Amino acid sequence: MKKKELDNAHNKAKTDGLQAPKKLKILVTIIDRKKVDFYVSNLEGFGANVQEIIYASGTTPRKDILGIKVSEKAVLLSVVREDKIKEILATYEDKYFQTKNGKGIAFTIPVKSMIGVTLYQFLAGIER
Repeated sequence: MKKKELDNAHNKAKTDGLQAPKKLKILVTIIDRKKVDFYVSNLEGFGANVQEIIYASGTTPRKDILGIKVSEKAVLLSVVREDKIKEILATYEDKYFQTKNGKGIAFTIPVKSMIGVTLYQFLAGIER
């Protein structure tokens, strides 16, 4: 396409109310089981419409190896928009990981493709 055609298509998209799709990521948060409800409700405030909780045990088979004690963990999988990730992780850093026994880990996995406009709109928190 020529530049003029591209500009016309871009202007038409603006007037039709279309917008570029927002990228999605899966946020994986590993925390103590006792704190999972707090994290779930906090992430709902950031527009996480889908969350899955997987309950797990600590990292060692014995009660105490090298000072690491076995504890009950929860792995929280949340689908969030990419533009919210920095704010969520900053909230984790500021409020939760600095509290007493506030140990945890969080990382993201990109969502590369998806089928279905309605499903995408639901996950991205876009109202029709």
